[in-house]
Amino acid sequence: MTADDVARLRRRYLLMAVSAAPVDMAFNSVFIVMTGAWSFAPRSLGASIVLLGLVNWLIARRLFAPIDHYLHGQATFADTQRRLTQLPLLTARTVAILSLVLTILRLTATYFFSDPGLTGVPRPTIAQVVTLCLVLPVFFFTYTYFVISDYLASLCTFIFRQRGDNLALFFGSYTAKLIVALMVISIAPLAATMVALFSYEGERLKFEVANVVIVAVMGLTISAYFVARSLLRPIRNLSRAMAKVAEGDLSQSVAVTSNDEVGELTGQFNNMVGGLRERERFRETFGRYVDESVAATILQHEGEGVLAGETREATVLFTDIAGFTTIAEYMTPDALVAALNEYLETVLEPIRAHGGVVNTFIGDGLFASFNMPLACENHACAAVRAAIDIQRAINSRTFGEMGVALDTRIGISTGRVIGGSVGAGKRLTFTLLGDTVNLAARLEQLNKDYSTRILVSQSTREACGDQFVFTDIGRVAVRGRTDAAIVFSVDPKRQG
Repeated sequence: MTADDVARLRRRYLLMAVSAAPVDMAFNSVFIVMTGAWSFAPRSLGASIVLLGLVNWLIARRLFAPIDHYLHGQATFADTQRRLTQLPLLTARTVAILSLVLTILRLTATYFFSDPGLTGVPRPTIAQVVTLCLVLPVFFFTYTYFVISDYLASLCTFIFRQRGDNLALFFGSYTAKLIVALMVISIAPLAATMVALFSYEGERLKFEVANVVIVAVMGLTISAYFVARSLLRPIRNLSRAMAKVAEGDLSQSVAVTSNDEVGELTGQFNNMVGGLRERERFRETFGRYVDESVAATILQHEGEGVLAGETREATVLFTDIAGFTTIAEYMTPDALVAALNEYLETVLEPIRAHGGVVNTFIGDGLFASFNMPLACENHACAAVRAAIDIQRAINSRTFGEMGVALDTRIGISTGRVIGGSVGAGKRLTFTLLGDTVNLAARLEQLNKDYSTRILVSQSTREACGDQFVFTDIGRVAVRGRTDAAIVFSVDPKRQG
């Protein structure tokens, strides 16, 4: 925020604050032209320049001083926002008081001063004096309030974009603002007209009514413009932002430009979108460490956001890189991680394509499941097909800048598994438990002994039927199991 920006903002406020002076002079000019009291013009217009122009300018500078200090970085937003929210009210109050003084001086001049300069000025009735002393200050209060409110919207938007500060004080009333605006637009001209009808007759009556009508049209046209901008613009801005959020754009953030219910609603909207952004960031971050489908399933659950224990028939798949320890010895850490990430992306694609879920990464390998926690039809066949596609994908390429080849060993088992969120306190993870899981892990390791790349359990072989060509390895002793397991291998080159 430059010094020129601050000067421009201050200058615009001061011009808006003293804009009541030219409006008052326009009203008074109508009166002078219609009465022909040209000798009254210098004194009347001069008083408007002094009171609504010069005096108002000096008071407005004092009102803007705390905001000026903030814009120059000499005060905090917390210490300034109350003056920001009160700026329209304080400025309008000043203008209303000055307008009242000016109106009294003009209307009572013919009663208390015998001056040739007032010759030709019609003497008003007491009822008209009282009415105009009420109507004109109320009009100028309303006019100035909404003019400065419109300026405040631009100021708050500028501050929000430059510094990210937003109003958080909401003590105004949108309903009260609307009621005052409607009263001034409808009741004020009607009151002035009724007083003229009961106070005068003949040509004087025609003159007074015509004067009221012309001034009312001028005043209401100007006021209606700023009233509409002040009351409707924040709602339009909020509506546009809501429409973009509905389209999926969570980057929206709206400047709070008023201290009423609309401003409070805007603040709540910003909080809501901030929460949605945080949830989206969490989901994306969560999805980097947990399969996106698992993350989405967990986030959709109510309560503690965990998956309760469940037993289901599923197929489990383990992978590991053959000779990875040796490979890691001659590669730099950066090159090793880059190659491993590229490799894992290649492995992940077939698993996801066939309906599998990656539960966790284990060093250079991973642990995936089919039909748990997400349903997967013909899960045994899907797992074997994913394994075949993995082997074909990695055998046709190298990984990393060094172009290293990475052979993968895969173990697959089908059976009943227990799945759910486990952990302690706030540290939870989704995992699968049971003999099926243990067997799949052991089969992956047995590939070393049989120089194979894919080994499956008998349950997987039976579930797949004649979908693939299997080679019977025979009964094999599996570490951690009392009984030997019947194991089959799958050669990707022999599959259709």
